[in-house]
Amino acid sequence: MATAASDAIEEDDLNPSWFTPKRLLAIFCIINMLNYIDRGAIASNGVNGSLGTCIEGDTCSGGSGIQGDFNLNYFQDGLLSSAFMVGLLIASPAFAALAKVHNPFRLIGVGLSVWTFATAGCGFSFGFWSILLFRMLVGVGEASFISLAAPFIDDNAPPDQKTVWLSVFYMCIPTGIAIGYVYGGLVGSYVSWRVAFWGEACLMLPFAVFGFVTRPIKMKGFGSFNNLDKSSGALKTNDTDVEDTQLLDDSDKLLNDVDESESDDIGRHAEVNAKKKHILYVSLS
Repeated sequence: MATAASDAIEEDDLNPSWFTPKRLLAIFCIINMLNYIDRGAIASNGVNGSLGTCIEGDTCSGGSGIQGDFNLNYFQDGLLSSAFMVGLLIASPAFAALAKVHNPFRLIGVGLSVWTFATAGCGFSFGFWSILLFRMLVGVGEASFISLAAPFIDDNAPPDQKTVWLSVFYMCIPTGIAIGYVYGGLVGSYVSWRVAFWGEACLMLPFAVFGFVTRPIKMKGFGSFNNLDKSSGALKTNDTDVEDTQLLDDSDKLLNDVDESESDDIGRHAEVNAKKKHILYVSLS
């Protein structure tokens, strides 16, 4: 078992993860920005659109965007914009709990895959209930990243730059929303609101695939999922057992040496006493 752990450690050193701390920050910033581009896009006039209106004289203009295609009322439109929060609130604790037994980096890959599927599904939706379901799934996919990305950055950032790195990461939130408004307005107006969702899915797809094919990095404090950590723990246990055995052997040897030393001392004392008695007997005679 010790040999297997040593081999695993050597393999870990020879094949380090592709990620450096700066690469990790850059990738997470892009993913975070894509998440919020989606939020800005669905709220933009190009994607959200407007209802059809009729004026006097039976002159009606067709609606645009999601509202126009699905003929949503104001309540449905508001529900659609916030539906992702349902999936986000339910899935965030679940992903946080799963991170204790599964590699958090792989969980992020799972979440990004769900996000990609759900965003593409928004473009294929055919009614209010279908797009509402897909928006909830978008929140589920986003939950894994939101729950686990910041701890990864905190683990890998230089100690004196943790605050700066986290501020750069969170700065992508308003930046992404602003870009989303522009992106959704342009694509929705000149092409289609469906294409806007498909474009987001295409942009996220490489990151979802990358989360599975690349060698994951470890997060501090979450080691039960990692075989190397188990092997290392077993190696440490075996080393401790060897040390304890050696200590017992040394103790037995020391006790034997003490017993032999005490026996020699007793023998010398007995010999000295015998000589003293002999001298005393001779002198009295």
